[in-house]
Amino acid sequence: MTDVKFPQADRCGRIEPFHVMALLARAGELEAQGQDILHLEVGEPDFPTPEPVMEAARRALDRGETRYTPAEGLPALREAIAGWYDQRFGVRLSPERIVVTPGASGALQLLLALLVNPGDGVLLPDPGYPCNRQFLELVNGRAAKLPLAASGGFRVTAADLRAAWGPDVVAAMLASPDNPTGNVLSSAELGELAQVARERGGSLIVDEIYQGLVHEGEDHTVLAEAPEALVINSFSKFFGMTGWRLGWLVAPEAHVPALHRMAQNFFIAPSTPAQHAALAAFDPRTLEELERRRLVLDERRRYLLGALRELGLPVMGNPRGAFYIYVDVSGVTDDSFAFCARLLEQEGLALTPGADFGAAHGPHRYLRIAYTCDRQRLVQAVERLQRFMERR
Repeated sequence: MTDVKFPQADRCGRIEPFHVMALLARAGELEAQGQDILHLEVGEPDFPTPEPVMEAARRALDRGETRYTPAEGLPALREAIAGWYDQRFGVRLSPERIVVTPGASGALQLLLALLVNPGDGVLLPDPGYPCNRQFLELVNGRAAKLPLAASGGFRVTAADLRAAWGPDVVAAMLASPDNPTGNVLSSAELGELAQVARERGGSLIVDEIYQGLVHEGEDHTVLAEAPEALVINSFSKFFGMTGWRLGWLVAPEAHVPALHRMAQNFFIAPSTPAQHAALAAFDPRTLEELERRRLVLDERRRYLLGALRELGLPVMGNPRGAFYIYVDVSGVTDDSFAFCARLLEQEGLALTPGADFGAAHGPHRYLRIAYTCDRQRLVQAVERLQRFMERR
């Protein structure tokens, strides 16, 4: 077999791995050896799926709800999502504009397939969620540079977007709250960004998967300012359904027929049990529990912000949403990946190095902390981090 060739498409060589995966693999080895590892690197809180959602899933399975649904999702779920926008944000949406997808990743694939021809550019912030760059490979698109400044807390502005929008750019993809900084764009800022997209004759895609996890200020949606915006959302983060792999998108009605055709061909349909479970995500009992969890996350956030200040580690931006804090460690290292690797080996603390979030913003200076475990574990994490820094 050594002389057999197995050809692969060029994109296989261009798609980068998560750099943190090497650290995760090592963390697994250390845990197998009996070491206690504190995981503050994974974007998945320690809360279980809310019980009303679990109950709805059990009832659906007992009824035999396991056959295909329409490719765009259960009509009842699309109506429930539309009702959520009306109830929470005062935004009236036709359920026809909503497409339920296999996770937010499915929504992203559909929207890129909708908008991007080979060679077209899509503006992506740096720092930003790394998989977005790789999804563009599926449509032979190009990740156009939108470098954000540390001096501005890595917040995107209308001036940034206008300056970066070149002639071959067809869309910009932003997030609020964002990963890795937890920054939240205001309604006014979102409106200004949408205006730039209109001026350029392109589309604005806003990733709102951390919507609901806003800890200071009002929760909002870009659709209140720009009804033509394309929105990606998910049941994973706020609703606590990560492993159910269910998301949705919102698009103008003119795009809906094409999105339906692609959904039919690419995915057939989202998971039927997951959709029936998600109908209970908007139950008052579920929403009460989700608000309680948000308050717990906010308490963790406040503790960490104070602890990091005491350690002399600057926090980038204003992490008012999601469950991440992006930290400047350039005062103690010139290589955040090596810093994270040694921290794991010596203290059993797993954090995410900045290399996963882009190349232009000086990622060697930064790391991300996810406050996804309980307060006691966070206190232990800070103690381990302090001990590690004192030994250097």
